[in-house]
Amino acid sequence: MSRLKVLVIFGTRPEVIKLAPIIRILKGDPNFSVKVVNTAQHREMVDQLLSIFEIRPDVDLNIMRSSQSLSYITTAAINRLSELINDLNPNYVFVQGDTTTAMAAALVAFYHKIPLGHVEAGLRTYDRYSPFPEEMNRRIIGVLAYHHFAPTEKAVQALLAEGIEKDRIFLTGNTIVDALLQLLDSPQVNQIHFDFLDPAKKLILLTAHRRENWGYKLENICRAVKRIALEFDVEIVYPVHLNPNVRKTVFRTLKNVPNVHLINPVNYLELIALLKRSYFVMTDSGGIQEEAPVVGKPVLVLRDKTERPEGIELGVAKLVGTDENEIYHAAAELLENYYLYRQMATPKSPYGDGKAAQRIVRIVNDFFNS
Repeated sequence: MSRLKVLVIFGTRPEVIKLAPIIRILKGDPNFSVKVVNTAQHREMVDQLLSIFEIRPDVDLNIMRSSQSLSYITTAAINRLSELINDLNPNYVFVQGDTTTAMAAALVAFYHKIPLGHVEAGLRTYDRYSPFPEEMNRRIIGVLAYHHFAPTEKAVQALLAEGIEKDRIFLTGNTIVDALLQLLDSPQVNQIHFDFLDPAKKLILLTAHRRENWGYKLENICRAVKRIALEFDVEIVYPVHLNPNVRKTVFRTLKNVPNVHLINPVNYLELIALLKRSYFVMTDSGGIQEEAPVVGKPVLVLRDKTERPEGIELGVAKLVGTDENEIYHAAAELLENYYLYRQMATPKSPYGDGKAAQRIVRIVNDFFNS
């Protein structure tokens, strides 16, 4: 049998992290001829990760523009990917998650009648505007995908409830666990030190940037963080997203708080190092909800809804929303109640065992062999 031509398409930081383990296995499998495609939806954040995972894209579409709209990203990705797929004529396409790049790639693969594998399929909040636009992106991909690689049993059940054929849904675990375990105890991570931090103080790692939190919700988050910083002997590190809608709000409230460190976005190795060093995490990110439990760090989820309820049900995460008082009291409780902290800080992950990528590649191999 001739080698199968596979495209792996990404454009944002989470996609690189979660597709890197699959790319590594595909590259080592003689059955596949792999082309890696970067739309560069988020230029700087993607570029940070490529060297870490030793990925060299075969194609860089370079679609990112200043102040780009969702409409622009969608149309640019569709147009460029359509031209590319016409030229390469692949046998199979991989996308991950719920980005606009992934949705556009799924649509183009469907137009060309190419089987699509959706990594991290089946996450749902059932609120079309939370997260925005990700909830609708992944629902669209769910209709278009040929294979659905679900990270958890809840994701499997969500897909079945939507009428997806059972034989196209596979419970694989989440590839972010594969990526994290690959780097967690690496020399690159262990050699990273943050000299501006006091090792005697508890560290809170904060990330907040989601589009649906822009405006008053992010202001609430920042006010709660300021209260925590002023009332407790802690240090808070906040890698602030480059989007001006985020930075304007964050710096207005937190720039002069002495024990809040507003830093530029960190690379993935630095994020892992901060995660390991932290006492707990406050985030509206999806990925950190999955990563923190692996290293035993409690997570306060700064969102009104989450598509990752497994961590909450397991007791390693808590959904606190975006109300200032709720956020403050949840953080205060973790800082003051050591018994509660220890309950949430036991390393255990409902999101996988580090072998998701192996399962996914084997499934695709079996599909073509049969």
